[in-house]
Amino acid sequence: MAPPLEGIRVVELAGLAPVPFAGLLLSDYGASVLRVDRAIPPSKPPTPTLDVLTRHKSSITLDLKSPAGIAFLKSLLKHADVLLDPYRPGVLEKLGMGPDELLKINPRLVIGRLTGFRRDGKYSQMAGHDINYVAVSGVLSQLGRKEGNPYPPANLLADFAGGGLACAFGVLAALIAREKTGKGQVVEQNMVDGAAYLATFQRLGTKLPMWDQPRGENWFDGGCPWYETYECKDKGRYVAVGAVEPQFFKILVEKLGLKGRGLEGERYDRSKWDGMKALFTEIFKTKTRDEWEAVFDGTDACVTPVLEQGELEQGGYEQRLLVDLRGTPGKVISPHEAWKTRGLMPGTGGQAIIEEWTGWRKGRDFDFVEGGFVSVSKAKL
Repeated sequence: MAPPLEGIRVVELAGLAPVPFAGLLLSDYGASVLRVDRAIPPSKPPTPTLDVLTRHKSSITLDLKSPAGIAFLKSLLKHADVLLDPYRPGVLEKLGMGPDELLKINPRLVIGRLTGFRRDGKYSQMAGHDINYVAVSGVLSQLGRKEGNPYPPANLLADFAGGGLACAFGVLAALIAREKTGKGQVVEQNMVDGAAYLATFQRLGTKLPMWDQPRGENWFDGGCPWYETYECKDKGRYVAVGAVEPQFFKILVEKLGLKGRGLEGERYDRSKWDGMKALFTEIFKTKTRDEWEAVFDGTDACVTPVLEQGELEQGGYEQRLLVDLRGTPGKVISPHEAWKTRGLMPGTGGQAIIEEWTGWRKGRDFDFVEGGFVSVSKAKL
């Protein structure tokens, strides 16, 4: 069976992290994704992009500061289904390619626009990064150890989950809507709202015992002893404990050799948590991580090793797609693609994609001038 998004044509304006991740999701499920990189001056040798999220994509180079480059892109978008816009608010409009203009050119176009802050908020004209978007979303205040600074989990929450993944979801929703209406639309996504939405459970949880205490004193933020990581005898190796339910906690206690000490009856008593955590810390340091893995393997104690990326690579871990569609699966990720990338060379595969989408031919309809693609009529001016 063909991948579910086969036949969907996506133009991705080159950016960093969030939009390339949205494009990666679409390309992995069969969409034809054409990345638009900056034109390369003839005097400058081309180098691979630093973007590592270019799997299954092609590239063209355009000078979007020139009328010829803009004209070429507008002509190309007549043949596209989706445009992914990574720019700050107002940039696309300054290029003469605001949504109203583009939807006149192609009424079926879905325009995915991803920003960090809200377009209509107080921070809309400010630069920022994942940590800033998570900060003003309210989520960062809930992350980190007791009496320590709020601490972000790398740049996963805003850039990738609340940003790229959410944007791709919006694009798919708009494509489904197009099947009903025949019309494209603008998909407005910002990482502040994306991160806040991801934390719906945590926000509502502040009204419940599991998350009603200050940062680092709750069930899932490192506060309690039965949802925590512990270092093992082999320094720098850890196990993760998630024995939330009573029946799982009972097995944990038994496997740690603590049966009969009454810990099951004390697990919800916050005044006992520090002592219980100290006890668990001491016990886990008596065995190596592999030894603990053998102890808990096959049990419902919810204890697993904290595996490192290098271990997974060396062990031949199979990287799979986000979801498995059994009837119309996405593209297979090869072992090489899962762990390494050479970076896409600007212009790679772009000519073939343009010809496939439009029927244009190099030399007849378009050409390559001063490091970028232009229409032949523009090239001769």
